[in-house]
Amino acid sequence: MSHQLVQLVEKKYVRNDLPEIKPGLLVKVWQRFKEKKRDVVQAFQGLVISVRNKKGTRVMFTVRGEAGGQMIEKTYPYNLPTIEKIEILGKAKTRRAKLYFIRKLHPRGIKKKLKISL
Repeated sequence: MSHQLVQLVEKKYVRNDLPEIKPGLLVKVWQRFKEKKRDVVQAFQGLVISVRNKKGTRVMFTVRGEAGGQMIEKTYPYNLPTIEKIEILGKAKTRRAKLYFIRKLHPRGIKKKLKISL
């Protein structure tokens, strides 16, 4: 009974306006946040390396990209209200559900290994 109640409450918060996210996609995530008194929309571009909890409101995806000359990873809840949009820029040919092995590769090696098509 309580499981059904949880699903009923979660249904209200599930977003249907965003594209389906899979590991190996090259994405640009636009996120809105407050900076002092104004709203700022910031984009983060990178490769989706994992998607966790593929159903419901607890879906999380990790994007690995470059910011300030460093490779960083950001984990986003898929149903986060501050995400303005997710733009799919390209996709890589992958055979794995989690692409954690690319953490050890140089950015040039990633393109070579995954055969990214834009």
